[in-house]
Amino acid sequence: MVGPRLYSCCNCRNQIALHDDVISKSFQGRNGRAFLFSHAMNIMVGPKEDRQLMTGLHTVADVYCCDCREVLGWKYERAYEETQKYKEGKFILEKSKIVKENW
Repeated sequence: MVGPRLYSCCNCRNQIALHDDVISKSFQGRNGRAFLFSHAMNIMVGPKEDRQLMTGLHTVADVYCCDCREVLGWKYERAYEETQKYKEGKFILEKSKIVKENW
C-alpha cells in the first residue's frame, strides 16, 4: 500500500510535510529554491526575530527537524506589509533540505 506523497528531512528522513500542503514552489530560501507550505510536522520552531527578506520585513522563526535538529527553513510569524499577510503562520522549507517520499 502506498502512502501519501510527502517530504522528509534530507538528513534523517523524518517526515516533515505533505505534498498536499504545498502552496507555492516559487519561493527563495537562504540557499536557493524553497517551497511555501501551509503546515509542517515533526519540527521545532526557534525564537522569533525580525528579518529583512526579499519581500520586506517579516517576523520569522527558524524551523528545525525534531529528530536531527537540521535547519529546514522558517515559519512566517508576522508580515508587516499588507500584501504579504497571506504568509503568516505558513512555512518555508528549502528544497535542498527536504526529499520526496512515496512518489
